[in-house]
Amino acid sequence: MASQLRGRAEQLGTCQVQLGINCLLQKKQLLIKRKKKDPAGASSLFPTPLRQRRLEGRQEVAVEYRGEKFAGYNKPKRTPGAKKSHAVLAKSGDKVKLIRFGQQGVQGSPKKAGESAAYRKRRESFKARHAKNIAKGKMSAAYWANRVKW
Repeated sequence: MASQLRGRAEQLGTCQVQLGINCLLQKKQLLIKRKKKDPAGASSLFPTPLRQRRLEGRQEVAVEYRGEKFAGYNKPKRTPGAKKSHAVLAKSGDKVKLIRFGQQGVQGSPKKAGESAAYRKRRESFKARHAKNIAKGKMSAAYWANRVKW
């Protein structure tokens, strides 16, 4: 691979080729380190769209999934520029799924303390109407809408 890059030095310029070679060497070293940690090695050799890294100055782990950052798994966040009001990176066992939920610009129900009878009935109606989907667990949008908005 490095010889192919060197062969194209005239086209790309020597500086870019040198950077490409350094990147390839760094990736190879990372793969070797991953193989040592994971003897099976098969799962760690292929890059995934999911990446974890430590934030500077913070103790928590940030998760980046398809270019979108989350505070962690199963931690919902607001999405003001999107069609849906919230998003969460749900994780159940080995499965990871990006779930968007909630109508933009609409509030769910106010907090239970001090709510009116009409709001209580509204909240209970939502929970009854979506009970089957809420029961599906973390991997459903209804579960997160129930937990965050209602």
